Amino acid sequence: MGQRTKILTDIWGYRGWRVRQAFYEDADGNRFEPVSGYRTLPDTRLVLCVERRWAPRCSACGAICRASSHEHLKPRRWADLPCFGRAVEIEATPIRVKCRRCGGTPVEMLAWAEPRQRQTMRLQHHLALDAASMPVLHVAAKYGLTWGIVRRAEGTALARWNASRPKVPLYRVGVDEKYLGRRHKREDKFVTIVSNLDTGEPVWIGLGRSAETLRMWLAKLSAEEKATITLFAMDMHDPFKLAVRSDKSLAHVAIVHDPFHVVKRVGKAIDELRREAFFRAGTHLRAVGRGTRWLLLRAWEHCSLAQQVTLREMFRYNPRLGRAYQMKEEMRMVLHAPTGQAMEIGLKHILRRTQQRRNVPLRKLHDSIIEHWNEIVALGEHRPPTGRVEALNNNWETLVRRARGYRDYAYLLLKLRFMTANPIRTHNGVTRFLALGLQPPLRHAA
Repeated sequence: MGQRTKILTDIWGYRGWRVRQAFYEDADGNRFEPVSGYRTLPDTRLVLCVERRWAPRCSACGAICRASSHEHLKPRRWADLPCFGRAVEIEATPIRVKCRRCGGTPVEMLAWAEPRQRQTMRLQHHLALDAASMPVLHVAAKYGLTWGIVRRAEGTALARWNASRPKVPLYRVGVDEKYLGRRHKREDKFVTIVSNLDTGEPVWIGLGRSAETLRMWLAKLSAEEKATITLFAMDMHDPFKLAVRSDKSLAHVAIVHDPFHVVKRVGKAIDELRREAFFRAGTHLRAVGRGTRWLLLRAWEHCSLAQQVTLREMFRYNPRLGRAYQMKEEMRMVLHAPTGQAMEIGLKHILRRTQQRRNVPLRKLHDSIIEHWNEIVALGEHRPPTGRVEALNNNWETLVRRARGYRDYAYLLLKLRFMTANPIRTHNGVTRFLALGLQPPLRHAA
């Protein structure tokens, strides 16, 4: 080994392999020698021809296969991290081994890449690191790769990261639906997202929002996994509750409604009162109520002085709307009650204010509270972190806007999980994530 190849071997950094030869190639694959004093073209790549120093290992079981080569394959190349602004490719001639331990004939274990991959693991993890904050198209342009190569490399790196994590038991589950948009071409316009409330990470994504959709995920759980679940947090969508209650293995589970959706239903009743009081009562009142929808849904303490004056003016025109707004503020306080008993007292007081038959929007709210009474009261007894369910919607929107949509929901699930866990928020986290792309520890034969 010459001094040049020895230095390249040390820089390359894979044990059991060494650089036998290094040369330059142009964009057409023609080999050339650089001339001193002249710069090479930007599309020049460095090719490292490597060879094995240690005995080959089986890529299936990790056993050492001494003098048991089954077939010598053709030379192959793998894209590696760029070096000094130049693209780098690894060229090696792997062999197909005949393993005495597992009896198979797989291609030998390579230190820099997994089977059926054409990029090194460390390149894949650097691509995934960049794709965490950049569109895939921009990452592809940065490294001079195609969109499809970067997309598959990122998916492989995220799957490797996900497989390296310890499995977290599922105790509290969050269930929510997500609207895909009117321009979506799928038959199902909604997806169901199941998440772990303790970590905030998504667990499963299914097309549709029916009871059958949630039963598809429940059917994948074992009896032991269902026994460990203690709580389901969901919105007031009845099919989700029906799917959980129809499973006898989940009879012990408590169902809790997200307070966000409870207040949202109250806001819907107030918005209907606003339309009835202003938009259906003539031109003058229409001008008073125009542009006040979100103002009525805002909490009183979050309104400025000018906005509070506007609200008082509206309530002077229609006192019934003012009483409904006061009831909405009371509902927000009741949902933050410290105990289930205190929440029951507050809900009963609200029901006395919404039971009038002539006030149709509030009467619908009255019936809805009675129908979901147990699930709302359970919120005061268990107090799950339901805000993490809605946080997933924000992460979803961020990813979809950056990538302009996703077709592969398994890939989207990995991206959401990676974004929620956020393992790269610190320098130590970035180092740990990139370390997954380095040479794995060698497994010794038993």
